[in-house]
Amino acid sequence: MRVGTFVLAAQFPGQGQGEALHRAVRSAEVAEESGLDAVWLAEHHFVPYGVCPSAVTLAALLLGRTRRIRVGTAVSVLPTAHPVALGEQAALLHLTSGGRFSLGVGRGGPWVDLEVFGAGLAAYETGFADSLDLLLDWLRRPSVAGRSQRYSFREVPVVPRPDELIGGPERPEVIVACTSPGSVRLAGERGLPMLLGMHCGDEEKAEMVALWRRSALAAGRAPEEVATAGHVSAGVAQIGRSAAEAGETLLKSMPGWFRQGLDAHMTVDGRARVMRDPVAYTELLCRLHPVGPPRLAADRLAATAERTGIRRFALLTEGSGDLTATEENVRRLGEDVLPLLG
Repeated sequence: MRVGTFVLAAQFPGQGQGEALHRAVRSAEVAEESGLDAVWLAEHHFVPYGVCPSAVTLAALLLGRTRRIRVGTAVSVLPTAHPVALGEQAALLHLTSGGRFSLGVGRGGPWVDLEVFGAGLAAYETGFADSLDLLLDWLRRPSVAGRSQRYSFREVPVVPRPDELIGGPERPEVIVACTSPGSVRLAGERGLPMLLGMHCGDEEKAEMVALWRRSALAAGRAPEEVATAGHVSAGVAQIGRSAAEAGETLLKSMPGWFRQGLDAHMTVDGRARVMRDPVAYTELLCRLHPVGPPRLAADRLAATAERTGIRRFALLTEGSGDLTATEENVRRLGEDVLPLLG
């Protein structure tokens, strides 16, 4: 079982953006001190839901401040980034960190980001597969040419080459955030592990893993590759003396954050949005994930692993919105929960 944190750099009501980023950095440092496996960094633009606009930039900072822990993006939004530029950054972090970097990519949403960065709605609606394939080519070949309608360029050498890491994996791990059957099939066909969201329960995640396996095998992926895919399950962790105490901590803070952060999203084309009820959503997260005393938290993680086959976790630990409480929560996750998982 490999347990890590999921860092959104969430700006809670009444807080400044610098405060949110300081808490994000400090929680990652404490995660390494507490023996956790990884830190996964979210990326958002123009909203207080998360104030980190570049997950790869924050990953570079944290890789420089740590020595052991894996640092990954969860995710870098591919439609608003050039795949070659992202591939260059991933190769650089892979080589300079000794192979501790994971590149998580996702399709994002139909947000105003597409307008600001000039990508256009088509990059979100139909362009994700082409962008992903160009990124994978960059990380796997010595030279690459762009041959799609969106990316057309002459063959150029890959510099730096990720396969020149001495004594480590040939390339950085690439993970795909999946929220629909189409993205699950895409990840399976490419043989890429999935990052599954914290809004999903175990039954839904198990169905997505099963679809991924069918898609991967149908695409000719080796059975042993399919069986050992390192999918990641996102969730929420709040460790307390009881489930009631831990849940109360989150219910005091997370609904206000959800309301402020999610309401700030603007669609690029004015399409209607359906918002979750912030209190009901927080209550759902408390029921699905390790929110409670250490034994309950460990049992829920073990149950998810048994039901879904997923043994890697990215857990949001900043749900209290408080720096000191977040640090303590991360420590308890590492020191009190991990030993119970064996």
